Amino acid sequence: MSTNREINYKGQKAVVAGLGVSGYFTARWLALSGAMVTVSDKLPLAQLKPDLVNKLRDLDVRIETGGHKEETFTNADLIIISPGIPGDIKVLQLAANKGIPVIGEMEFAASLVNIPIIAITGTNGKTTVTELIGVMLKDAGFKVFVGGNIGIPLMAHVVMEEDVDLLVLELSSYQLDTIDKFCPFVSIILNISPDHLDRYPDYESYIQSKFSICKNQDDKKVLILNDDDPRLNAFNPSNKVKILRFGMKKRKGRHAYIEDRKIKVCLENRREYAFSLDSFTLSGDHNILNLIGVVLCGLILLIKPDQIKKSISTFKGLPNRLEQVGEVRGVTFINDSKATNVDAAIKAVMSFTRPLILIAGGRPKGADYIALVKACKGRVKKAILMGEARDSMASAFNDHLPVSSANNMKEAVSLAFSEAKKGDMVLLAPACSSFDMFSDYIHRGRVFSSAVKELYGG
Repeated sequence: MSTNREINYKGQKAVVAGLGVSGYFTARWLALSGAMVTVSDKLPLAQLKPDLVNKLRDLDVRIETGGHKEETFTNADLIIISPGIPGDIKVLQLAANKGIPVIGEMEFAASLVNIPIIAITGTNGKTTVTELIGVMLKDAGFKVFVGGNIGIPLMAHVVMEEDVDLLVLELSSYQLDTIDKFCPFVSIILNISPDHLDRYPDYESYIQSKFSICKNQDDKKVLILNDDDPRLNAFNPSNKVKILRFGMKKRKGRHAYIEDRKIKVCLENRREYAFSLDSFTLSGDHNILNLIGVVLCGLILLIKPDQIKKSISTFKGLPNRLEQVGEVRGVTFINDSKATNVDAAIKAVMSFTRPLILIAGGRPKGADYIALVKACKGRVKKAILMGEARDSMASAFNDHLPVSSANNMKEAVSLAFSEAKKGDMVLLAPACSSFDMFSDYIHRGRVFSSAVKELYGG
């Protein structure tokens, strides 16, 4: 692995804000580089992972818990913040006012590598696209690191010093908020819809965060955009990055589209390509749109068309994304726990033609549920609502659809099953985050699947 180690961190007082996985690897790398490292987390020690704490203490890393101490931050030489840490908290503002560098984990990690980056963002679908691009590249013989906001942080790659050809990174808006010089070879923006409005002052701020993925790209780099998204259709960055646009229909200015159940692509070399959708197994137009972006990325990276066709035909999707987890007495259960915002839940609902019982709710993210209610009309027979958002969601659904409340996932699944008839589908598409009742969306999906399995014996 080629790294940029021009800066000497030996003896530097480095503070890492947040002891999650990315914070752990950042602190580990800094400690191994000779820095005097303090990790600060607002959670009490008992709520942190003991193995991470112990491993860092073995490296003489100081651990501060239960809140961020002002003196720790204002006396630092360098501060690295994990993606979950808002950049406007008081201790970071005080440090920045003193001229102390405050750097995001993604920006810091990217500064330490000299490997081409494929960066994917968007409100929905970015994990599936990141994984599929990773699979496609590996199938084509590349050595690839796949991570970022998905699973393994980039700092883990830096610590492990893996020998790879390409980095495929999913980027959240939180990670994009703190980039400065970060510059991918290929950037992809899949879509933009309201999300994380509990963290941003307004929707426009969230949009601009997504747009920043390409701010440092030049005419030797590529930006791939979903031209069906109205904000991306109107987006024309001021730099000279090469833009490739795609959509569901053939239109002027688009480089890829769907025609006769095929993805048609025409690049600047005027060579045309066609990729059949017949063997693509993922449901919904949104997945087909995302697939077009994957195909464009593959062609830009000079992967042979036959290899691209093979990769997309064998990809079966990811857990917690429109995943069929069981069928009981003719009722099919679909787990889309990853639908953590309204737009994702709408896409999930629109992916099916069979009658639906919707399970939704969780921790609200500041979005309006009216669009989801409209999407459910004529498709959803009843909504089972749970979590912190259930009352506000019930207010939106009332007078439009029958609703019931559930106190936990097992109760929600049982209620949904009691309302369903043979041929119906029960769809978990929460439109909310999971953190009121679960550790993350994966935990929520696992509990849903377990509740479905219990029906077999009930």
